[in-house]
Amino acid sequence: MSPTDLTNAIITGINAGGEQFLEGTMAAVLPIVWLAMLGLHLGRPYILDMIDRFTLRLGADLLWLIYAALRDILIISGVIMSFMFFFPDVVITDQLPLTGGLAAASLFAALLVKLMGDPDHNLRDYRLTSVFLAIGALFYFVPYLLGVQANAIAQGAFQNISSFLVTSSNQTWAVNIGYVSVVLLAAMGAWAAIYSVRTGGRPEVPETNA
Repeated sequence: MSPTDLTNAIITGINAGGEQFLEGTMAAVLPIVWLAMLGLHLGRPYILDMIDRFTLRLGADLLWLIYAALRDILIISGVIMSFMFFFPDVVITDQLPLTGGLAAASLFAALLVKLMGDPDHNLRDYRLTSVFLAIGALFYFVPYLLGVQANAIAQGAFQNISSFLVTSSNQTWAVNIGYVSVVLLAAMGAWAAIYSVRTGGRPEVPETNA
């Protein structure tokens, strides 16, 4: 083996190892991100109750600002980290939840509701956001718990179900679900772009006659 071949082999190994480490880290962190964003979303009544107890308006404003920013940043981070579900070479190699791509699409739908509405002041938008987050959580945690985590200990008929819910052992479904998720994400992204360009990102205000 020539020095050039050896160098290329080392570089290829380092790149492959780094990619596997990054994908494994994101797969391990995503459940924590999901739990945190669900906890913050469902904990909104507690935050509002805490705000009412503040005697200093500045403290209440800071608490709400930190809460809202952390909650929405976690949702955005969840969408970004879930992009690995959209790459066929990743889902057929790593053990990931089968419907993780659909969970990411549900998260993006929640962001779309936040863009076009106001879940913090509109009950309908809050309920719609909650529905999308609940659907996304089901799409992620059901295959994660029954598939990825239970795959090593499952036996009998449950072993087949568990293997079905893991991307690396159900490659055809994993790739097809990834393509469907990409189409959903692209459609919602186009809708969000059109809305932002048309309204400038501000809520639409009905015109009034002077």
